[in-house]
Amino acid sequence: NPAFQNLRRLEFVVTYACTGRCKHCSEGEHLSHGAYIHAGAAARAVLRLCGAYRIDSVMTFGGEPLLHIPEVCRIHAAARDGGVPARQLITNGFFSRKEETIRRAAAELARAGVNEVLLSVDAFHQETIPLGPVKAFARAAQAAGIPVRAHPAWLEGSGAENPYDRRTAEILREFADMGFSASKGNVVFPSGNALKYLSEYFDPGDTPANPYAEDPADIRALCIGPDGGLLGGNIGQTDILQILEGYLPGRA
Repeated sequence: NPAFQNLRRLEFVVTYACTGRCKHCSEGEHLSHGAYIHAGAAARAVLRLCGAYRIDSVMTFGGEPLLHIPEVCRIHAAARDGGVPARQLITNGFFSRKEETIRRAAAELARAGVNEVLLSVDAFHQETIPLGPVKAFARAAQAAGIPVRAHPAWLEGSGAENPYDRRTAEILREFADMGFSASKGNVVFPSGNALKYLSEYFDPGDTPANPYAEDPADIRALCIGPDGGLLGGNIGQTDILQILEGYLPGRA
């Protein structure tokens, strides 16, 4: 299918359940429990896709993906076995307060082949997520051999003079003092909770393009939801290559 001639990336929303209650979240409110990806179907999809395309990156995120560590590990182990070079996990780092549980999780992720953790830390996450367990996870992942970077959400951008971005800069300095650098992060998109709680910071006449939207005729990244949904199909019911073969732009 020519719509996928530049396909290089596969993403999994492991679950929409989350341990945070972030007011910037573009998806809206999250419960602490809910549906999650089927590990077997996800692993099969990874390997099938890697056999047909040059997949450079597999990423898992949520919600909070580490509410379902076995599923995350199955996905990344399949990506490792399929020869995918970049195997990234985005997490807020808060899934347990127990040091032993945190260390064990980090070791499992390392064995599964996760080779980068992007840690969502910023003013928004830290309104409801304690930094102590997050820092413990960052240290444990680093000790297990997984590179870790802070991955903030900015309201306006680094250096902006609003209370959220100032607090985010403070949090990033704490992680820098621990030896963790920061990614460029992303800027809050006006959708979901962000529109509900942060509307004063957005121009009502300005509707920016969704930075995560794909060109339907030139899809470079696929994103599979917790229910296995993809482009109008479902990887739990249909082989992912068949879903791609039957895809027509505008009909997903």
